[in-house]
Amino acid sequence: MARTESCSKASHTRGEPGAAGRPGVLMTWDPNHQPRSSRLSTSQARAPERALEISHRAVEDQLKICGHKRDVDVFELFLSQKELTDVIDLSRFRKLKYLWLHHNKLHEITFLTRNYCLTELYLNNNAIIEIEGLRHLPSLHILLLHHNELTNIDATVKELKGMLNLKTLSLYQNPFCQYNLYRLYIIYHLPGVELLDRNQVTEKERRSMITIFNHKKAHLVQSIAFRGKADASWNPRSPFKQKPANTVPKGFVFGNNVDKIVFDDPEDAVFVRSMKRSAMTFTSLNWSTVPKREEKYLEDKGTKPAQMLTITLR
Repeated sequence: MARTESCSKASHTRGEPGAAGRPGVLMTWDPNHQPRSSRLSTSQARAPERALEISHRAVEDQLKICGHKRDVDVFELFLSQKELTDVIDLSRFRKLKYLWLHHNKLHEITFLTRNYCLTELYLNNNAIIEIEGLRHLPSLHILLLHHNELTNIDATVKELKGMLNLKTLSLYQNPFCQYNLYRLYIIYHLPGVELLDRNQVTEKERRSMITIFNHKKAHLVQSIAFRGKADASWNPRSPFKQKPANTVPKGFVFGNNVDKIVFDDPEDAVFVRSMKRSAMTFTSLNWSTVPKREEKYLEDKGTKPAQMLTITLR
């Protein structure tokens, strides 16, 4: 009888080949043991909390270094190179003007909701994939976003359109910068920007972007410049289609004063023509040929008519 009880106990404590896969191994039950999947889910859930704790400590350290005791006294925060993946809500700093967050590991910008006084924001050298939330910064004057992971140029432009005070913008070294005509596209949709990617926006670029992206305005400007004689029948959907050239009549010969060089820029043609064909002529009386009063009445010979002096400047 005792043998049968010991066997029954052994059957409960030993693992069977079908259940555990390892026959003869003792199985013990730990009430604190958690499966590996539950441990991973718990660690993933705590990751954002740890990121916020790290950013909170970084903010508090900066406040201690600067000696600020009230949130209304904070005008700038230097939080760069802190290995931050997320940032706590900074809306309590209502008068914040300068914020440095470059060289971190940020992916999104959701912590700037009520910082209406912010004028300079440095977010370069991060891993930002979207900039949703920047539309709440109407006073922003300088924005650096280079060396990030922005891929949607339309969403980026849509977010920045409401910033009427934005003058300096940096977007280079983002994936969408590889698009053709990227710079002209940004200049067209953000006409207030004066410095883009460390280069000054030129008037030639503004004229080029109007010709490429705003065909109606380009034809209107041309029609005004040429007194309504400009051809506005160009199809915007085929901007590179050229019209057939008019044939020259037989026996027609170009004169020597006709410039036969084709220019890509009409302004270059106007400049060359002005240098070759324009002239200024000044006509004046040659006073050395005009006889004086004594010469007119004392000489017996007839006086010669006065001569005209002509000066031509090109």
